[in-house]
Amino acid sequence: MKKHITIGGAVGLFIFCAIGFAVLTSGCGPKETGEPDKPRVALIMKSLANEFFMTMENGARDHHKSHKNEYKLVVNGIKNELDVSKQIDLVDQMIAQQMDAIVIAPADSKALVPVCRKAVNAGIVVVNIDNKFDDAVLDDQELDIPFVGPDNRKGARKVGEYLANRLDEGDKVTIIEGAPNTFNGIQRKLGFEDAMNAAGMQIVGSQSGYWETDKANKVAAAMITEYPELKAILCANDSMALGAISALRAAGKTDEIKVVGFDNISAAQQLLESGRLLATADQHADMLAVYGIEYALEIIETGQKPQDRETPVDLITAESISAETDDTTQ
Repeated sequence: MKKHITIGGAVGLFIFCAIGFAVLTSGCGPKETGEPDKPRVALIMKSLANEFFMTMENGARDHHKSHKNEYKLVVNGIKNELDVSKQIDLVDQMIAQQMDAIVIAPADSKALVPVCRKAVNAGIVVVNIDNKFDDAVLDDQELDIPFVGPDNRKGARKVGEYLANRLDEGDKVTIIEGAPNTFNGIQRKLGFEDAMNAAGMQIVGSQSGYWETDKANKVAAAMITEYPELKAILCANDSMALGAISALRAAGKTDEIKVVGFDNISAAQQLLESGRLLATADQHADMLAVYGIEYALEIIETGQKPQDRETPVDLITAESISAETDDTTQ
């Protein structure tokens, strides 16, 4: 063979080397080590500055550690909740790397659908977690992407009902919403409204805090000033609840206005125990990505038609935390 390698001159030699280099760098790591090919799953999340998504990432990595023989995991996230273009770029990168599955918590329920269409067209299984894609946009794209996650409206209503039982009929309340382009934010607002309207409360204001503590702090401060008789603030996530509680402390109204949240981050648990936060909802961030990963692997293995799967969401209060602590110490 060595006698014939010069056929075609320098061009032939270049092609030969290029092919060899491509084999070494094409991402076929398992073949080099003699390991069998395993599905490659990309987890794409929203803001890694949000404790909720840090918990989600840790849960996914823990699951992967105990299932390394079943799949490979790549984890990505964006710097803040609103960096939609960066999240689109991340999906494009995963398509270029020929992932077998993408499990995504989209920053925007509509804007991420077209790039996920590209992924599906490339033969990649896509599973939607946390924030559901917009049904109308999915229909327009003729896409059938399964949603694996909680019923946010149901969870928010549980929180709102717990709050309503500690208010008087006719009390004035406000809502600090999530980002307006997110399905879960819209659903949580609706759940809060369901509970407040059923209990006869007055919803005197509702404004977006865009999921962020600082923005929610400013919104809450303005609400406190505008509505002197305000009795409660319902926040669509715990990060915004932290901002509202800070605003109440600055205004000297910590004991006058109740605050509820959603997500059950560790900071919220401390506030529940101290009484500064009345209630939150736990959608089990540590398991949410795991549910999506397991379903993606199931679809890859069976080729089944994707279906939505509802995951748990639970009311968390100081009483439930105390009861859980008692159970673990017995």
